Amino acid sequence: MSAPGYPPNQAPYPMPQPGGHSVAPYPSAPGGYGDPSQAPPPGFNMGYNPGPNPVVYQPGPVGPGPVPGQEYGGHPGAISPAPVPAQAAVAVGVPPGLEYLTQIDQILIHQKVELLEAFIGFETNNQYEIKNSLGQKIYKAKEKNDCCTRNCCGSLRSFDMKIKDNMDREVIRLIRPFRCVSCWCPCCLQEMEVQAPPGTTIGYVKQDWHPFVPRFSIQDANKETVMKLEGPCFACNCCGDVNFELKSKDGKKPIGRISKQWSGLLKEVFTDTDNFGIQFPLDMDVKMKAVLMGACFLIDFMFFEKVGEANQRSTVFS
Repeated sequence: MSAPGYPPNQAPYPMPQPGGHSVAPYPSAPGGYGDPSQAPPPGFNMGYNPGPNPVVYQPGPVGPGPVPGQEYGGHPGAISPAPVPAQAAVAVGVPPGLEYLTQIDQILIHQKVELLEAFIGFETNNQYEIKNSLGQKIYKAKEKNDCCTRNCCGSLRSFDMKIKDNMDREVIRLIRPFRCVSCWCPCCLQEMEVQAPPGTTIGYVKQDWHPFVPRFSIQDANKETVMKLEGPCFACNCCGDVNFELKSKDGKKPIGRISKQWSGLLKEVFTDTDNFGIQFPLDMDVKMKAVLMGACFLIDFMFFEKVGEANQRSTVFS
């Protein structure tokens, strides 16, 4: 790239100096230097080298809007959604709306507190915020089913869950049929279908039968097992995190983790809100990253969902 201000493909002229001497100009840096007074955009990793492909941001509203770092109508100290440029490159083979997942290796999922559920125990549709490692909201998820199903079937209930981006576009749909969860019924164990975009299946999460520990198979659209997920025998977070280890297809090599994080004594006892963290390789297929999000929600409903006076499950026996 030629130095700024000079015609293309033509070297810059020497700079004349007092005394008739000429000094060669400094070589221009590829791409030019940015304004040092301007800070990088929020969420930009200074140590990240994207290589030949451009950095892709999570789709979101473009144009005049709220002040950066603050959601419209929110508290000045509130966490804002991930920043979005006017134009984002489209990655080949990536479902629309999931481009942002190609450049992250960690996801945080926070369940929102439902006041009606917390005070009177009436089960409502679960809602979640999905964030990056900086706490910026990149997606939101909401369960969809009827009142009778939620309060009669409890944590085993079937549902559709819509995951939307910051432009309120549905990018992922999770479909959970009604299934048994006990190890005593191996023919009807838990499963979840993951679609992205809605209507196009990209993978499945299926519970594998085991008499002691919760095990799952992470499958692609052809129902071929790609990874394994295994939790502890007793999935109860008593003042600590509960880890579900993500392993290779043969179950030997650890490659990631889904963690149910300890939320504090008051939240754990008096509310049904849960916090999860998902870790996976940066270069993992973005479709499998979306399937792991589905696996996280399935684990939440299976072991950490409390409905009314019913106690939450902690093993595959109950």
